[in-house]
Amino acid sequence: MRPITEVAEELGLDRESVIPYGHFKAKIELSAIKKGGRRGKMVVVTGITPTPAGEGKTTTTVGLTQSLGRLGKKVVATLREPSLGPIFGIKGGGTGGGKSLIQPEDEVNIHFTGDAHAVASAHNLLAALTDNAAQRGQVDGFRPEGITWRRVMDVEDRAIRSIIAGVGGSNNAPLRETGFDIVAASEIMAILALARDLENLRERISRIVVGYTGDNKPVTAADVNAVGSMMALLRYAIQPNIVQTTEGQPVIVHAGPFGNIAHGCSSVVGDRLALGYADYVLSEAGFGADLGFEKFMHIKARFNDLEPSAAVLVASVRAVKYHGGVRPRDLDTPNEEAVQKGVENLEHLIGVIKSFNLPVVVALNHFPTDTPAETAIVKKAAEEGGAFAAVESKVFAEGGAGGMELAQALIEATEGEDPEINYAYDVEAPILDKVRALAKLVYNADGVQWALPARRLRRQFEENGWGNLPICMAKTHLSISHRAALKGRPSNYTFEVSDIRASVGAGFIYPIAGNIVTMPGLPGSPRQLDVDERGNILGL
Repeated sequence: MRPITEVAEELGLDRESVIPYGHFKAKIELSAIKKGGRRGKMVVVTGITPTPAGEGKTTTTVGLTQSLGRLGKKVVATLREPSLGPIFGIKGGGTGGGKSLIQPEDEVNIHFTGDAHAVASAHNLLAALTDNAAQRGQVDGFRPEGITWRRVMDVEDRAIRSIIAGVGGSNNAPLRETGFDIVAASEIMAILALARDLENLRERISRIVVGYTGDNKPVTAADVNAVGSMMALLRYAIQPNIVQTTEGQPVIVHAGPFGNIAHGCSSVVGDRLALGYADYVLSEAGFGADLGFEKFMHIKARFNDLEPSAAVLVASVRAVKYHGGVRPRDLDTPNEEAVQKGVENLEHLIGVIKSFNLPVVVALNHFPTDTPAETAIVKKAAEEGGAFAAVESKVFAEGGAGGMELAQALIEATEGEDPEINYAYDVEAPILDKVRALAKLVYNADGVQWALPARRLRRQFEENGWGNLPICMAKTHLSISHRAALKGRPSNYTFEVSDIRASVGAGFIYPIAGNIVTMPGLPGSPRQLDVDERGNILGL
């Protein structure tokens, strides 16, 4: 690895703006963000609907960054920070793979620069101050039963999803039903990812709704006098982090909101910083295009001058085969019929991206078991579905050298003037219309069914003046629909909204479709890590 100060200096950052955390990672002061507009082209990297077979979205993002670097382009990747929950759960680390990795891998995955811990501390401080204000009657009409703000921790623990707090007498009050979410689901994590600067961070924190008075008036973080103290905990967390690829290109890794619960994108400040210095910025959006890409466009890009010039859609023959009905244990067996059926997922998501008027480059992540015939089917389907290009990528095995054709295709796709973006809905439209637009265009549903409590809350949110916020749909990442079992391209169904919540500080309304939990549970065999005699982490 190169010293991180050298990587930052090569990008064009002043030494005074780089704050090293050891030799190989650093924070960057917000003052380094250029005010004179963007220099480079933004590219959003997304994928088909995730499967147990793997698509390789992060690996492709890192590998493509290395490939563009080999072509002489100044390039930066911007990624979310990994969460300890998935690391010790089933997913593992979030730093890529093979010869296309973020380094230092162990430090990025475990603790990093402490951003997640700062978010958890600020979140739980707000919970404590809210409980205290309600118990002591410090806000007129606000009682413990009106509190909606839960607590968070950064480990998957199903035992604390729902709890009774305040047990043990009046000295431990208030007694109430509450629970824990994972840190990546915290509204403060979403705010950290969307805040443009310290002042905007303060404004967003002030608007966080922590509960309601007896006559349904929202109570905010400002009302319980939490804002200043929370800012003190988050003042360094808002600074983006810089690390490097295995071939030495800079990577901004900052903020980590979940893609199926929150908007699933890295930070606005990270992207804005990178665009001032690089020719290309590759920003990965969480999960498939029906989640991360859509939210990147409607929540992040639309309001922050971050509209992309193109999208890279990552797929694999194995994942396509899974969408075609093949069991995970049989994915290594050639099956052209299943590939032919499974490409419907790819075709649909190409169409979704193209509806925004963006060119799509399909990156077909290569596995050794792929046959030429299977690969040809996927490439043909992508091209006939409207992709600008469909290119096989071998960045896992070969690093930047394995993505040169992909990089060249992306350069060609982004030549000339940036496209005029079409959005799926008018942000000023009623919540009902915005959800219906997403359900039909993105989720391929015939219509939307609202549960009665969700209908009531929707009307209440609009009465509170929140109806003009964008939609952040909370749904399964395993299907285009709200039901994980529906693979491929589900059709002829009704999209079901069971609940709806308002993240006013983050600036979005999030309907909940299907059975979504904000505190995951560990699998039967959680990931086991260890440390060698030199302190290096083993098992990532």
